[in-house]
Amino acid sequence: MNSARETFVDRALYVVATPIGNLADVTVRAIAGFHAADIILAEDTRVTGSLLSAYGISKKLVSLREHNEREMAANVIRWIEEGKIVLQVSDAGTPGISDPGARLAQAVWAVGLRVVPVVGASAVIGALSACGLDTGRFLFNGFLPPKSAARCKTLQQWAQADYAVVCYEAPHRILDCVADVVATLGANRPVVLARELTKTFETFLRLPAGELLARIQADSNQQRGECVLVIDAAPQEEAAGELPAPAIALLTELVAALPTKQAAGIVAAHYDLNKKQLYDMALQLKQAQ
Repeated sequence: MNSARETFVDRALYVVATPIGNLADVTVRAIAGFHAADIILAEDTRVTGSLLSAYGISKKLVSLREHNEREMAANVIRWIEEGKIVLQVSDAGTPGISDPGARLAQAVWAVGLRVVPVVGASAVIGALSACGLDTGRFLFNGFLPPKSAARCKTLQQWAQADYAVVCYEAPHRILDCVADVVATLGANRPVVLARELTKTFETFLRLPAGELLARIQADSNQQRGECVLVIDAAPQEEAAGELPAPAIALLTELVAALPTKQAAGIVAAHYDLNKKQLYDMALQLKQAQ
């Protein structure tokens, strides 16, 4: 794999995404990086060793976990400066995304070296792509607080959010987490539970929060495996009253030049008006053009 080594020659730390379940999701570029690497930094060397073994690769693995990430940075920088090709992986997904990696990347950048992403499987994007909700705008929150009081306080922030929210959750907390969603955001809030993505028992449950809670309570299998929770945007409030003439005039002008949703958003922000009401009018104006 000499050609692979030539691809990974920069004085850089390569941050490599690995499969989140299905080993076939590893990318060709990641495989090339594994062949080229002198050192692979692994969250759990046993997990990464199994992945490499599946592709017939044997490499030096060095443990880099949350507790030793800061201390290991000096060694990693030295290896890179010596010309070694260094890759970092987590057990699944991408380092630095709810996994160790951010501190190491910061240290590498701080000494003038590069951090290069080798992108791949993502539980966040996988869940969003298949959830069937409007995900043009979304917030990734990572893991919610483990304690109910703190979790409810976090969830309450999204009571009126006009965007979807994506969270990771541990299987032993998913039942309590959804119960807190019901308590804070209401039983009718649409929620998607994406569980065991890319694995044999992959499951998507798309239900109002109250119905999802009942489903999880009735089926203990839904409390197993890796969980991604997608909380839909809050329902738009019904518009009240007529729109002011200046707002209608501006909307008419913008609809002729911009996408409907963007035009409505601009006017809503400018005049502090209901976005849904403006969007409905924008559709009418668009159809009349």
